[in-house]
Amino acid sequence: MKRRVAILISGRGSNMAALIDAAKAADFPAEIVAVISNRTDALGLERAAANGIPTVVIESKPFGKDRAGFEAVLQRALDEKKVELICLGGFMRLFTAEFVQRWYGKMLNIHPSLLPSFPGLDPHGQALKAGVKLSGATVHFVIPETDAGPIVMQGAVEVADDDTPEALSQRILGIEHRIYPEALRLLASGKLRLEGDICRTAGGADRDGTLISPRTI
Repeated sequence: MKRRVAILISGRGSNMAALIDAAKAADFPAEIVAVISNRTDALGLERAAANGIPTVVIESKPFGKDRAGFEAVLQRALDEKKVELICLGGFMRLFTAEFVQRWYGKMLNIHPSLLPSFPGLDPHGQALKAGVKLSGATVHFVIPETDAGPIVMQGAVEVADDDTPEALSQRILGIEHRIYPEALRLLASGKLRLEGDICRTAGGADRDGTLISPRTI
């Protein structure tokens, strides 16, 4: 049985599109049963509908700071769709600790940096200011603290001396689109387990796995 997944978005939904495309494969262990947005003008809603994915809009603005009220409506929508797993795809709203705990180990997010480095806003600018030679993206489980959950998967790119935040962002976006579907595949197929704050992968390949930058050795 394929696991039932909802994707939560607030904008264009580029990672959503990558997940939808991956889920079209017959052997993918999850199916996207809903795309839910907290904004009616989210461009990703059209992309989801064009792929035959049911969409739901729950405007968050009328709820103001009442996060629990918004989450109650969201939870009803998730229950109606019999959702088992959640993927956040640029969902620009904070959750209460109670909602996060309810979905602990079943809700993924992606952040465009190699966490725990550069959480929060402007991760590309942070990376360039720090002068790192590698940056990338991280898929992690969601916990109440921002960008701090157990790490599921990471992918890296080299950072060039003449990089701009925009150029680095575009290269990392390509990594995001590769690792998010694979992280969902692992979770949906039962190959992930949580040991405290650490995520372990069952049957991981035994390989060197080195990545060096600059490439001088």
